Amino acid sequence: MAIGVVFEKLLELPLFQGMSHNDLHQVVAKTKFGFLKIARNKIIVHEGDPCQHIYFLTSGSAKVESRADDGSYSFTETMTAPDVIQPDRIFGLTQRFTKSFTSLEECHIIRIDKQQVLKLMAEQEIFRLNMLNIISTQSQRISHQPWRQPAETIRQKIIRFAENRSMRPAGPKTIHIKMEDLARMIAESRLNLSRELNKMHDEGIIRITRGEIYIPALEKLIGNK
Repeated sequence: MAIGVVFEKLLELPLFQGMSHNDLHQVVAKTKFGFLKIARNKIIVHEGDPCQHIYFLTSGSAKVESRADDGSYSFTETMTAPDVIQPDRIFGLTQRFTKSFTSLEECHIIRIDKQQVLKLMAEQEIFRLNMLNIISTQSQRISHQPWRQPAETIRQKIIRFAENRSMRPAGPKTIHIKMEDLARMIAESRLNLSRELNKMHDEGIIRITRGEIYIPALEKLIGNK
């Protein structure tokens, strides 16, 4: 890929935002980048894969799937370029991806291995601060969850269930789960849960089919709970 094209792509990516043109020119000149073109419906990274690189989605979109530890349900959402795939997983206790990312269309990826990431963090203050901001924001969001006001109504519990499992509290989400499993997870009866889900379906804010709940726009649910 031409240097000018790489330069333009980096300007869009979260870990490089705020860098001066001079800094970006140094990054492009000194960093070893990998360039991948992923065909539609192909795995980009799989849950459990070792995280030895940071992957930047520079064009296209990807399905992101998370699974419960016991395999009883899964949660699907969408990532759209420009974005970065789980950069926090390259450090820490468990350096493996916790979600599976599958291309929804042809995607282009810029990949940087861990040694290059460490070099960028040592040499580029903006890159280092951006990385720390991403990791800190995720940590603060997770640590705040136990202190939030508990969900009281069944609807609030359904929305909180989806919100707590989302990378971002917005956009379309799909929950693949049996009614009895969701009822157990939110401590409600299956009958009352079914009534509330059908009410939300009739209002047009979700769509339910057997074993699946589709949320067109999670931010609208959060705003109207």
